[in-house]
Amino acid sequence: MQLVGFSWFLATLAVLVIGFREAIFLVPTDAAQGDLGRTFYYHVPTAMLSLLFPYINFAASLAYLYWRRRDPLKALTADALAVTSAEVAVVYASICLITGSIWGRGTWGIWWTWDPRLTSMLLLWLLYVAYLITRRLSATGQTSTIAAVLSIFAAVDVPIVYMSIRWWRTQHPAPVFGGGPDSGMAKSMLPAFYWNLAAFAMWGIFIMFFRFVLERRRQIAEQDAALSVLEASLELTQ
Repeated sequence: MQLVGFSWFLATLAVLVIGFREAIFLVPTDAAQGDLGRTFYYHVPTAMLSLLFPYINFAASLAYLYWRRRDPLKALTADALAVTSAEVAVVYASICLITGSIWGRGTWGIWWTWDPRLTSMLLLWLLYVAYLITRRLSATGQTSTIAAVLSIFAAVDVPIVYMSIRWWRTQHPAPVFGGGPDSGMAKSMLPAFYWNLAAFAMWGIFIMFFRFVLERRRQIAEQDAALSVLEASLELTQ
């Protein structure tokens, strides 16, 4: 398993380097936006993936709610996947918002506008920040259950983010894919886009499963500690 993880890590680094090379050095400079247009190759892939990892969190949360009384071991595994996918979702949504703001400042002259796409993405980020804060600070024994319910509300926001530029007239650019006859990218842009999409997907998967392993170890350590305390208590009562 460690060999697979290390191989995946090396492959991810290689794809990240290729993506960086394509986006920064090989893609022609945008005629209208100049070098600012190169943020596209980081903003769009992270934006797309920031809508994917919430559904991994959502599926894992539903699995936790289903298994928490039927099979506690499976429930703990699902819960570990839920929290780690939420962490990656926050990271990718943060990159999306930051790169979008940089692009907006250069193109619109402002860092932020309460556009439906931007606002719904900010709401998604806030929901997952609240999810992680709840998991860390809640003192109740139902922390995982409360977080799982919160993930449902976050998942509802995902299609709103995706459809916002189709449902409303927004300042945000039209969809790159499936936005009508004028949508799509020039062929010269495709290699950089696909390499960076693959790179960020591989990096997100690596971080998620790396954190998943650590979270499972933490859960097992907590179970062992609780079992040790229980055994000590039983010895004292005998």
